[in-house]
Amino acid sequence: MLETIAIILLVLWLLGLVTSYTMGGLIHGLLVIAIVVILIRVIQGRRV
Repeated sequence: MLETIAIILLVLWLLGLVTSYTMGGLIHGLLVIAIVVILIRVIQGRRV
């Protein structure tokens, strides 16, 4: 489930970069959170 959320956030982040409009800051913040969650899972030894 977290992988799906991370992929969705990546897509939204790319859309934010392309449009560079309105919710860009929020999308970047969510992307950082997704990357941190994935890193924590990798450090804990779970499959990404």
